Amino acid sequence: MQSYRKELWFEVPTRRAFINITAEVNRCLQESGIQEGLLLVNAMHITASVFINDDEPGLHHDYEVWLEKLAPHEPVSGYRHNVGEDNADAHMKRQVMGREVVVAVTGGRMDFGTWEQIFYGEFDGRRRKRVLVKIIGE
Repeated sequence: MQSYRKELWFEVPTRRAFINITAEVNRCLQESGIQEGLLLVNAMHITASVFINDDEPGLHHDYEVWLEKLAPHEPVSGYRHNVGEDNADAHMKRQVMGREVVVAVTGGRMDFGTWEQIFYGEFDGRRRKRVLVKIIGE
C-alpha cells in the first residue's frame, strides 16, 4: 500500500468564504500515483471546514445566510468564548459544516457523484490556515 500526504495553505482576506479546492485535490491525487484507495481532505484549523457539495453560487449564498442565522457573528458579547476574542460563531459554523471528507479513488480518479465538488469553508479568515490531503491505496 502507498501513502501520500500534502498540506494546502489558504489565507482568505475576508472573514468568511467558500473556495472550490477540487482541482488542487485532484492534482494531489495525480501526484500520488494511487489508482485505488481512499482520499481524506480535512481542515487543520478549528474555524475552517471541508465539505462536498455543488459549486453553485446561489447555494453558497444560501449557506452564508443559513449559517449566520444558526450562529450569528454579532453580538459578539453573546458568546462566552468571545472574552478577548470574536470568533465563537466560526467554531459553531465549522461544527455544522464539518471537518473533513473522504472520497473513494477508483481508476486514479475521485469517485464523485455528478455535481460533487470539494470546498474549503473559511469562517474566521484573514490569517494562514492549512488543509491536509492524505491518500492511501495502491
